[in-house]
Amino acid sequence: MSTTGLEELSLAIKGELLTDHLHKILYATDASVYRELPLGVAYPRDADDVVTIVKFCHQYSIPIIPRAGGTSLAGQCVGEGLVVDVSKYMVEVLEINEISKTVTVQPGVIRDELNYRLTSYGLMLGPNTSTANRAMVGGMVGNNSCGTTSIVFGNMRDHVVQLKAVLSDGSKAVFKKMSKSEFENKCKLNSLEGKVYRHLHNTLKNRKLQKKIKNEYPKPSIKRRNTGYALDAILNSNVFFEDKEDINVCKLICGSEGTLAFVTEIEVGLVDVPPPNEVLVALQFDNVFRSMEAIPQIMNYAPFACELMDKTILDCTKDQIMYRKDRFFLKGDPEAVLLVSFVDHEKEKALAKVKMLLDALLDAQVYFDYSIVEENIDRVWNLRKAGLGLLANLPGDKKAVACIEDTAVAIEDLSTYIQEFNKMMENFGQKSVYYAHAGAGEIHLRPLLDLKKEDDRELFFRISDASAQLVKKYRGSLSGEHGDGRVRAPFIKAQYGEEIYAVFCELKSIWDPKDILNPGKIVNAKPITEDLRFDEKHEEKSYDTVFDFSASGGVLRAAEKCNGSGDCRKLSFSGGTMCPSYMATRNEKDTTRARANTLREILTRPTSENAWDSSELKEVMDLCLSCKGCTSECPSNVDMSTMKAEFLHHFQKKNGIPLRSRIFSNFQQLNALGYRISTISNTFLKNTWTGSLLKKAMGVHPKRSLPLINKRSLRSIFSIKKNEYSHRPKVKKVYLFVDEFTNYNDATVGEKGLGLLFSLGYDVRIIEHAESGRAAISKGLLDKAVTLAHQNVSVFCDIVTEESPLIGFEPSAILTFKDEYPRLVSEEWKAKAAQLAENVFTIESFLHAEIQNGTITKDHFHTEEKSIKLHGHCHQKALTNIEEALWLLSIPENYVVEMIPSGCCGMAGSFGYEKEHYEVSMQIGELVLFPSIRQMKPTDVVVASGTSCRHQILDGTNIRAKHVVEVLFDALAV
Repeated sequence: MSTTGLEELSLAIKGELLTDHLHKILYATDASVYRELPLGVAYPRDADDVVTIVKFCHQYSIPIIPRAGGTSLAGQCVGEGLVVDVSKYMVEVLEINEISKTVTVQPGVIRDELNYRLTSYGLMLGPNTSTANRAMVGGMVGNNSCGTTSIVFGNMRDHVVQLKAVLSDGSKAVFKKMSKSEFENKCKLNSLEGKVYRHLHNTLKNRKLQKKIKNEYPKPSIKRRNTGYALDAILNSNVFFEDKEDINVCKLICGSEGTLAFVTEIEVGLVDVPPPNEVLVALQFDNVFRSMEAIPQIMNYAPFACELMDKTILDCTKDQIMYRKDRFFLKGDPEAVLLVSFVDHEKEKALAKVKMLLDALLDAQVYFDYSIVEENIDRVWNLRKAGLGLLANLPGDKKAVACIEDTAVAIEDLSTYIQEFNKMMENFGQKSVYYAHAGAGEIHLRPLLDLKKEDDRELFFRISDASAQLVKKYRGSLSGEHGDGRVRAPFIKAQYGEEIYAVFCELKSIWDPKDILNPGKIVNAKPITEDLRFDEKHEEKSYDTVFDFSASGGVLRAAEKCNGSGDCRKLSFSGGTMCPSYMATRNEKDTTRARANTLREILTRPTSENAWDSSELKEVMDLCLSCKGCTSECPSNVDMSTMKAEFLHHFQKKNGIPLRSRIFSNFQQLNALGYRISTISNTFLKNTWTGSLLKKAMGVHPKRSLPLINKRSLRSIFSIKKNEYSHRPKVKKVYLFVDEFTNYNDATVGEKGLGLLFSLGYDVRIIEHAESGRAAISKGLLDKAVTLAHQNVSVFCDIVTEESPLIGFEPSAILTFKDEYPRLVSEEWKAKAAQLAENVFTIESFLHAEIQNGTITKDHFHTEEKSIKLHGHCHQKALTNIEEALWLLSIPENYVVEMIPSGCCGMAGSFGYEKEHYEVSMQIGELVLFPSIRQMKPTDVVVASGTSCRHQILDGTNIRAKHVVEVLFDALAV
């Protein structure tokens, strides 16, 4: 059907249906290697919308691809039909029943968000995927998710109580546990629901088939099993054997990947929150195989979790901004690490379990090193959870491809299976990546392949085929939790045999006669080498860029680093900065993933001579705040801030630079003019009528206040302060970068900053230099940014050293030296820019280091009590360590400092001023920042180092936030 034919459906639902090219691009991929452009995407408001959609698609034989978080690794969420995304509107927690320990939710509820809601009840949803901060319960049902806690809590199939669903003809059905007589009554229904029940009964009562299922399905001891349809779970019921439990068809739907019914409501059983005290032991091995040999012994001690990370993944964390600090528990450079966790109500008992395990391993002469982790355990698990995304950081076009990564075998078979697997991989000339759920017999194994090349695409199939045969030999599960989808479905027939596979196909045809529900998944799949992200005749394209993307192999490869893991879809309750616009809108197009996917698609398959001249790219980049959260929080280090600036540069080369962008990028020059007549300028800015005219002319939202110009510039203040403190003894020379924001607008902040530095004995030097270029970069005026970068590098490179560093008060300005300049300057200046960057610091980082080396002590500050709430600047969180500011503010003896768990404030330079972005800007502020400030005591002090952050806080809460230097200056003892 053409997209115009979908207009009828669009009018019939309360939700939305979008068929533009951009949304087709956004939903053409998930976290797998596949790409299929859909007809469009629908966002149903409720179950009735789903009924309408399914009926319409049934009438016109349109495939339906159910989607939640879209993090599927096997291609479950891609297809040529209509994607139905429940993640935007079907996100309600409908009922929490503390007595029965159950919760009823819509399918778009996020697992971690649900558990956050359940905290006060002492309950939680047990299965815990590595994507739990954005994985949705509907997707967890579809994939029968397990996660790190599967050895204790099993999988979703063990917990689902009841499902409300829409069948393929649009009829509603409720699936839950029922007695044999209730089941028989269901079989009498004259409907599709009755037909599926009759088919289950007539098929599974066959004794020959029962024996086949018993012999061909994975070993019963394998908890992680998600290959094909779970006929064994249905067979193990009182309908077929008198001594078994009541039948529950939910067990069949779990893991069916949306191929049997569209789930609209889920009742799931909960578990008690585990004991609060956790102790983790990190067992380090000199090779993976020795770690495998230790697992059966480890499991004898019933750990809470047992997870593997190999050297390939660990190496990916070494240069990753967010995760390298989480390597604190490692000793040396191990080939493999087993993370073994024990929990108890008393920490001493958990520690005793660890010691018992260590003694047993030593007695068994298992060769290993270890470290016991009692604090910051969350940081260790964050390192483990990032495994999937981190693999995208492998240099070059060879990537760790998800195709054989989900196999599970019995624990007693694991060591020999892995050794045989390794020999198989050696025969293919491969060295695999090993990580994940060792304690459950599932190791995520990935070959390194370049799917742009024909030879590696063939190897992709051959390795998958050989792996399936090996799994069959050990009677393992081809999929432990990631599902069959596109990538494993072609091997299910060989896995189970012709007869059982024929039953699968018949089951699918009974439930879905027109094959509209996620077709081609589990059964009747295409070859795994079709519909890959890169076409068979892929031609690598290269683009000339202003920024240096050589570290990634060019801008296109920088975009390709996004593997779809969806870390950018987490919401504000998870903490972190990435991605603020998505947190506010919950639109897929406002994620880093969407921007990277669109950039990859447009640059790989350009539809015009100038690929950058793209309306799709313009739209998807529009709500990127350039917060830089993705540079640290995205495990793949997708640097969308830089790619957005590069896009704007090329787009504006063709389409012209908007007047507003010219105004904002010339902020320094306009301030310099206004400074000469500051009294008149400020009167003009503050006057309601003239201010409104100016806002209208600039495209600034009428509710946004405008920054005023200080009567004295920081440079003029410096001359006075230098003389005032000239008699003080000097401990160190520092150069101060007078940024364009502090010099004119926040000079009072700079004045106290100078006072602080002079009081502490620093010989502060200010020289003539250019503006930072931050505004030019954010607006895509990269020619200007290049000029400014060269000017500043040339001015500072020969005078800034380790002994005389360059420091700055405004994070976004001073950090351009460290982040953008080395990638903007010409080749002959790169070494100098990089060397300069090593000795450039935010004021927080500089003072933190000075306290660490003893130059500054608590004695410099008074002992009065004060409560401080700190909001961290996005660029500091991404490029430095915001904990330095937290620690720094705690130096005055009785200062109590708390970090506000906010992400981006929402202002982001000029973003929050712009009329079309104002509402989103304020929505972002309302997520965490504004409510946290409003709950403060009147005596509490809000601290925010960024000028944009302080302005946003003032506009959003009417409270003036202070810079770190203001607080510390006021705390000086002398």
